[in-house]
Amino acid sequence: MIKIDQLYINGQFVIPNGTEVQDLINPSTKEIIGRVTLGNEQDTRDAIAAAKEAFKTFSKTTVEERSEMLQRLHDVMMDHFEALNQVAVDEYGAPEGATAARTLYAAKNFLHNKASLSEFQFEKRMGKAKVVLEPLGVIGLITPWNANYTHISTKLAPAIAAGCTVVIKASELSAIQTQVITECFHKAGIPAGVINFVHGRGDVVGAELTRHPDVAMISFTGSSQVGKIIGRDAANTMKRLVLELGGKSPNVILDDADFNKAIPMSVMTAFSNSGQACHVGSRLIVPEHRLEEVKRLVKTTIDGIKVGSPREAGVYIGPMVNQKQYETVQHYIKLGVDEGAELVVGGEGHPEGLEQGYFVKPTVFAHVTMDMSIAKEEIFGPVLSILTFKTEEEAIEIANNSIYGLSAYVSSSDLEAANRVASRIVSGRVLINGLHDEPTAPFGGFKQSGIGREFGVYGLQEYVEPKTILGHDVVQ
Repeated sequence: MIKIDQLYINGQFVIPNGTEVQDLINPSTKEIIGRVTLGNEQDTRDAIAAAKEAFKTFSKTTVEERSEMLQRLHDVMMDHFEALNQVAVDEYGAPEGATAARTLYAAKNFLHNKASLSEFQFEKRMGKAKVVLEPLGVIGLITPWNANYTHISTKLAPAIAAGCTVVIKASELSAIQTQVITECFHKAGIPAGVINFVHGRGDVVGAELTRHPDVAMISFTGSSQVGKIIGRDAANTMKRLVLELGGKSPNVILDDADFNKAIPMSVMTAFSNSGQACHVGSRLIVPEHRLEEVKRLVKTTIDGIKVGSPREAGVYIGPMVNQKQYETVQHYIKLGVDEGAELVVGGEGHPEGLEQGYFVKPTVFAHVTMDMSIAKEEIFGPVLSILTFKTEEEAIEIANNSIYGLSAYVSSSDLEAANRVASRIVSGRVLINGLHDEPTAPFGGFKQSGIGREFGVYGLQEYVEPKTILGHDVVQ
C-alpha cells in the first residue's frame, strides 16, 4: 500500500492542509494499491505564492540557464525510467510497452523544447519598435489521467523554456505517478518555487488555480465540458488559456486506398491507449459499396487484438481507468444498440475471463449515422463507429459534421486526392497514409477541441506576451 501524504511546494515536500483521502485503485484487478491525501484551496494558494515569488528571479534567467534545466529534467526522467514505467502500468493499466513509449516521449519533450528555445527570438525589431517577448508569470497546469507524464512534460517544458513558474494539478487518479515524477524533478535541482505540485480535485485545486488573480494562464488538457468551465471562470481575471480538449476524430478511407492496410491501421488507431485518448480515430468513414469488405477486415483485425493485463506479452488493450469510465463505455455500447446501429463485434460486459478488472470488449458498430450519440459524443474507450459515403464530397461533409476538430486521418493511394481531402477537413492535425508524428509541429484543436497550441515554437509562444517599446533608441 502506497501512502502519499505530501505536496511539493517551494522546493520542499510538505504536509497538506487538506484532509480528504482518496483510494488509488489498480484498474486491472480493482485492488486498492494506495491512498493520497488531497490538497485544498489553502494548499493551492501557498503553491501560487511560492511560484509568484520564484518568478521574480526565474523570469530573469538566461536562455542558456533554462536550456540546461531542460536537459536536467530530461536526464532525471531517464535515470528513473523503470520506476516511472512500473507505477504507470499499475495505476493506469496501459500495456507495458505502450507505457514505456509514452514515458520516453515525455522525457524527450524537454529536449524538443530545448531545441525550440535555441531558435526562439525573445526580442525583435518591428519598424521603429523593439518588441520583447516576456514570460507570462505563474502558470496553472491541469493535466488528465490518460498519459500523466506526457501531459505534465508537454506543459512544463515550454513554461521552463519561457521563464515561467508553475503550479501543477495532475489528475488525482494519477497520484502515484505524479509523486514519482515529482521526486524526479526535485532531484533535477530546479530553483525552489519554479515547479510546484498539488494533488487535488478539479473542483477544488483546479478551481482555485482558475480564479486566482496571481495565475496568468491556465494550460488544461481534458474534456470540452470542463474546458468551458475553465474558460468561463478564467475570464474574470483575463487569464490566457491553452485548452486541449475532446475529439471525435474522423478517419476517411477513400475508395482507391489499400484496404488491407488501411482498415487494420484504422482499428489500431481507434483502440490506441485502450481508446482512452482524445485523438483516436473513432469515426471510420468508408465507401458505402465496400462496407461488407470493411466489416470483414475489421473482424479479422479484432480477432488478432489481445485484451488483458498490461503486464502480459502482446496485450494491446488494457482496462478502463476506473469504474466510472467502465460504466460510461458500457452506457455508450448499449446506446449504440438502442439507437439502431449494427453491432459488428464486441458488445456489453467484460471479455471472457477478465471480470476482475475494468476491461471492456473492443466494440465496432456499422450503419452508424451522424444523428446517433455514438457518432457525435466522445466515448473514451475502445468503441469504433463505421459511417459510409457515396462521394468524396459526402465523406468530407461527414468528417466535418462534428463539434470537434482535433485530429483526422485520410488514406488513399492517390496523394493528390489525399491532400485535397486533408486540406478541407477542419482539424488541428491531419495524418495521411499512416500514424505519423512530429513533436515540433503544433498540436491543438479547431472548434470545441480547444484553444491555443502545444509543442514546438507554437507551444512556446503561448507562454510569452509581447511588449512593444518605442523610443528605445532615442536620446533626449
